[in-house]
Amino acid sequence: MIAVEVDELEKRYGDSVALKKISFEVNRGELFGLIGPDGAGKTTLLRILATLLLADKGRATIHGYDTVREYRTIRNLVGYMPGRFSLYQDLTVEENLRFFATLFGTTVEENYGQIKDIYDQLSPFKRRRAGKLSGGMKQKLALCCALIHKPEILFLDEPTSGVDAVSRKEFWGILHRLKRQGITILVSTPYMDEAMRCDRIVLIQNGIILSIDSPAEILQRYPGPLFAVKADDIYGLLKFARELEPVELSHAFGEYLHITLKDKRAGLEQLHVLLEECRFPGLEIRRINPTIEDCFIRLMSEPELNGNRNG
Repeated sequence: MIAVEVDELEKRYGDSVALKKISFEVNRGELFGLIGPDGAGKTTLLRILATLLLADKGRATIHGYDTVREYRTIRNLVGYMPGRFSLYQDLTVEENLRFFATLFGTTVEENYGQIKDIYDQLSPFKRRRAGKLSGGMKQKLALCCALIHKPEILFLDEPTSGVDAVSRKEFWGILHRLKRQGITILVSTPYMDEAMRCDRIVLIQNGIILSIDSPAEILQRYPGPLFAVKADDIYGLLKFARELEPVELSHAFGEYLHITLKDKRAGLEQLHVLLEECRFPGLEIRRINPTIEDCFIRLMSEPELNGNRNG
């Protein structure tokens, strides 16, 4: 069954296009990721789905309810966690929870089972003001407040931004436990590695969907072999590689360059021949499996690649 349906959504801010004909569906009980850098349109999309913002064109439904005409019903079905910490910093952990429970006409005690696993980690700090919590604890409190009315769908806007790696891992563990309870989750993130934790993902850039599928399927569609290359002069190597006619795509990836060749039959030996002409000290070349970030960069580059082919 369909939990969220988005049909040709568009949104502009003046001359800036935030969303351009966005369409997709999310199944009930699915952990669905919106993956893209800052400014891709993720927050705008989630705010429209949470009935906090009107689209200029298109339509969206939550469990069949229209986000414009039936927004009151939708607000009881969804929990929304904005990217910026928006709870009351001067209230304690316990006071924030009771306040949000009251807004939805319920109590912490009535819905304690929904938040127990998360609240158990917060309980030692229940009398601490929210503004004094660590980044990870703030995110857990915000998630508790989003869950306090037992929503069927969660919209989470970059919930792990600005928290340490351990807190990120813990937070995703919580999301998977919520998914096993049957809650549908839409989560946005700029971290490409987090895409692998989702059932399906949308890769979005400049308000345009680049791809929709499971992470495994997106990786499977990466065309041809990918090579990791490094040398002592990595920037000189990057400039040199981009000027080579047989090189299709070359981009920096940490201490390495990731390179693809136009001839998909070419292997390590051919790339060695191309790069050894300039005798870069410390040259190292190996074949690797693509990551979601490699797929994203390739999808962004496709208009230019196709233009080069056609030219």
